[in-house]
Amino acid sequence: MKFIHWYPGHIAKAERKLKEQLNLVDVVVEVADARIPLSSMYPDLKDLIGEKPRLILMNKADNADIDRAKIYTDIIKTKTDCDILYTSAKDSRDINKIINKIADLSKPAITKLIQKGLLPRPARAMVIGMPNVGKSSIINKLIKKTKAKTGAKAGVTRQQQWVRINPRVDLLDTPGIIPVKQVEQSKALRLAFVDSIGENAYELESIAEEFLKIMFRLYPENIILKYGFEENEEFSLIGIAQKRNLIGQKSSPDTLRAASMLMNDFRDGKLGRLMLDE
Repeated sequence: MKFIHWYPGHIAKAERKLKEQLNLVDVVVEVADARIPLSSMYPDLKDLIGEKPRLILMNKADNADIDRAKIYTDIIKTKTDCDILYTSAKDSRDINKIINKIADLSKPAITKLIQKGLLPRPARAMVIGMPNVGKSSIINKLIKKTKAKTGAKAGVTRQQQWVRINPRVDLLDTPGIIPVKQVEQSKALRLAFVDSIGENAYELESIAEEFLKIMFRLYPENIILKYGFEENEEFSLIGIAQKRNLIGQKSSPDTLRAASMLMNDFRDGKLGRLMLDE
């Protein structure tokens, strides 16, 4: 596999800005991707936010293998001592549960204000997470209309903005954060799978081949059913190109189109409910 390298300059700037904004909020809401729960969490976040209460939302749970993902819940809870909720931007049934949890975590800060003789105010929360984990989509779900900018590419959100969820909770939407230093390649690989790292940082065919290897170990039946491989047949981009009649120059299999199809199928949830951390 070719190494993944990137330097997200605007995201490093956003991290510095985030530190400046921490004094304005009572609660930090970290959004992660339930398909890669460990890989999509910001490393050493405790060092960044200090003693601020944190709620972890595992987004895109509708496309995640929840049985496997929940194995990691105890690991994450032990490591972070934080509440963890599985959610989906497409499902609004848990809105009140999320709002109540944010309001609950903010009670100590609100109580301190009242003890100082100040009037109670809405809980103030900051939404953070890696690029493309769905932060803006979660906020849109909570406020029940599109107010924060959304997009399919990593790092779409740029400017910080307050959004009113309801009279009890205000949220500060922030740009997606990715570590300035390189993370280990196994984690970078999974971040590339979910489009959390910009495409300029890697070669799509290399990423897609690595994705097929992981799928062969964890979910071979999903690839077999989707692309028509035989049970003992080796998974490859050439095989997908041949089976989908993707022909390139000189009538050879178009592996780049096959790689694009494969990764788009995964990102769109067309390969079933998956969990790719191992």
